[in-house]
Amino acid sequence: MLDKLNEIEKSALESLAAITDQAALDAWRVSMLGRSSELMQVFAGLGKLSKEEKPVVGTEANRVKVALESALAERAEAIKNAALAKSLEEEKLDVTLPGRSVNIGRLHPSTQQLRHVLDILAEMGFQVYTSREVETDEYNFQLLNFPPDHPARDMQDTMYIEAGDRGDNPILLRTQTSPGQIRAMREFAETNPNDPPPIRIASPGMCFRHEQITARSEIQFNQVEGLAVGKNITFADLKGTIADFVRRMFGEGARLRFRASYFPFTEPSAEVDVECFVCGGKGCQVCKNSGWLEILGCGMVHPVVLQNGGYDPKIYSGFAWGMGPERQLMLRNKINDIRYFWGNDVRFLEQF
Repeated sequence: MLDKLNEIEKSALESLAAITDQAALDAWRVSMLGRSSELMQVFAGLGKLSKEEKPVVGTEANRVKVALESALAERAEAIKNAALAKSLEEEKLDVTLPGRSVNIGRLHPSTQQLRHVLDILAEMGFQVYTSREVETDEYNFQLLNFPPDHPARDMQDTMYIEAGDRGDNPILLRTQTSPGQIRAMREFAETNPNDPPPIRIASPGMCFRHEQITARSEIQFNQVEGLAVGKNITFADLKGTIADFVRRMFGEGARLRFRASYFPFTEPSAEVDVECFVCGGKGCQVCKNSGWLEILGCGMVHPVVLQNGGYDPKIYSGFAWGMGPERQLMLRNKINDIRYFWGNDVRFLEQF
């Protein structure tokens, strides 16, 4: 039996040395190490041997099996390397060609702009205050001086989530970040109801309006609410703050203008335009051929809103604004369509 094992090992190694491809190697493995191979038959016949022969033959059979498996692994590696070398030689790989670049993740341009806006406002002394996106009609409209039948509600086509039996206070997706004004004022006022502390916050977040999508307006958009409340705050403070922000955002030479407007939660109210950098003031679809693009609405906080927030309008005054970061980014980078931001076109997003 020992002689037979030596013969099996010698024959297997000789035939293995002549193999040069993977198919033949697979066939050799089946014939030499498979269940029907001579070596496996030796293992199957160990039970018929005497007690003296069984350990000797078993040990030798295991040695032969390990030797053949080791030789098989070495031959497989040699065939693999030979095939690789042949492939490199025949395909003539040009190692001077540039490699494939790896796509690196990055922040969405809207997020980048939002952070840039908040960095500027932080330098100007405003702290970030976050508020919820799902609101009630009370906070989104009523406490901001929008009665249920107020005509100004027609300016904002609201997305209602749940009406049910809630009467005049259904749940909705906020149409503006202004509800954060009430929540912030009430939160600050709770710390000292008799003498509420001054407020200077910037409240960022997503807003939603079911309206016509155009090159300059979207169904969803980011907004940054600004609110400053204290004693002896005037409209001049508002103008100075906005003018300083515009210079920091667009440069010292950026032109801006204030236009009288109307918002139920501010009085007086204004809209702020910046010269359209997309067309250089000549007129385009972004600025509606006016040469100017509105970047925010603002005004002095209405006394009713101050009262609803827990601040006595006879003692305190304040200003507020709501600005659109996407429109600012359009101006900074001469983007002619706001729909690019939410179109998920990688060709556009990779530019930022």
